[in-house]
Amino acid sequence: MQIEVKGSTVGGRVVLPSSKSISNRALVINALSGSNVSVDNVSDCDDTRVMVEWMSRQPETVDVGAAGTAMRFSTALLAVGDGTRLITGSERMKNRPIGVLVNALRELGADVTYVEKEGFPPLLVKGCPIMEGGDLVLPGNVSSQYVSALLMIGPRLEKGLKLKLTDTIVSRPYIDMTMGIMRSFGAEVDWAESEDAACIEVRPVPYRPCPYCVESDWSAASYWYEMVALASNDDAEVALPALYAESLQGDSRGAAVFEKLGVSTRFVEDGVVIAKSGSCVSHLEYDFLEMPDLAQTFVVTCCMLGVSFHFKGLQSLKIKETDRIVALQRELGKLGFCIEARNDSELLWDGTHCAESVAESSVVAIDTYEDHRMAMAFAPVALQTGCIRINEPQVVSKSYPRYWEDLKTAGFEINSVEQ
Repeated sequence: MQIEVKGSTVGGRVVLPSSKSISNRALVINALSGSNVSVDNVSDCDDTRVMVEWMSRQPETVDVGAAGTAMRFSTALLAVGDGTRLITGSERMKNRPIGVLVNALRELGADVTYVEKEGFPPLLVKGCPIMEGGDLVLPGNVSSQYVSALLMIGPRLEKGLKLKLTDTIVSRPYIDMTMGIMRSFGAEVDWAESEDAACIEVRPVPYRPCPYCVESDWSAASYWYEMVALASNDDAEVALPALYAESLQGDSRGAAVFEKLGVSTRFVEDGVVIAKSGSCVSHLEYDFLEMPDLAQTFVVTCCMLGVSFHFKGLQSLKIKETDRIVALQRELGKLGFCIEARNDSELLWDGTHCAESVAESSVVAIDTYEDHRMAMAFAPVALQTGCIRINEPQVVSKSYPRYWEDLKTAGFEINSVEQ
């Protein structure tokens, strides 16, 4: 499937999807609290939908598809539950490593077995409602989802959990988000510094059921910031309700970075209003270690604005839905941008252009690699080029199912293309 996206101006009011990151954490913690009340305003994206479905149906085989968050969180939740279940996913998921989490769960007393390939899903999980818990050491540069999965089951462990993180901590805002939601349900969890590492202590205090409502997704907001930055109209302005300055989401920091690319943020009573400010830097350097999901948005935005950049902290991009570093290099190459990669964790562009791989009269078609963020980060390019094509556009359902409809509402023209 392929669509053609056309656009030049943008504006209006857009109701963003609820935060996938908060939704999935709240669902797990709500279940561990024993609540009989559903979490309010959960995301309708694929990652959350698969969790809602298996948690409501309780099947013997839990299939999370391509949802990495659901795989990691569900594995931990099943480990402290009742019964035996197989957890599996798509072919890509079966090649995404999970050994760090499995080893940690085993140390805590869980019974988890690899079904096919050592270190990778699918997994056979025999629930252990009574697990001892205790001390655990992990390198801080592992996925924050492993850390969050372990923290969330901490209150259920007999000795609680004392988790020591060595080395540099990756995506700390996501860990802080997890801890914030845990506290909302009555958990006692805090950071504690030691001489050689950062420690998080979760005391064995059970969760308490409570009402919980999920806020809108700052990651999804980043694409609208990109659109305002790239729009041809100087009065480009978009209202985004249910986004807050005091957010649990680390990606809310993206607003400050977009200030450097000519997009202002005004917080109003029910959310934010973003607008083109007309003031843009010529070069941008930033470390995305704490908000890696915004890297694609900023790489594409900078290229289209002619802003050279040096971005660091991108090591987790290689183990996402695809190798996002390679994907960005390939697809931006189609648009005439030669992006340099260093150390599997940095991307650079010096502002020069390479020979385009398509004729000037041709419309570039962007491959999405089963990655929702590739589709959403590249669609706004149409505001600069007039037109762009997106292959397999349905991948946006992973986090933002209404994305294409929202683009139409904001002034884009979107049509299916015969292939």
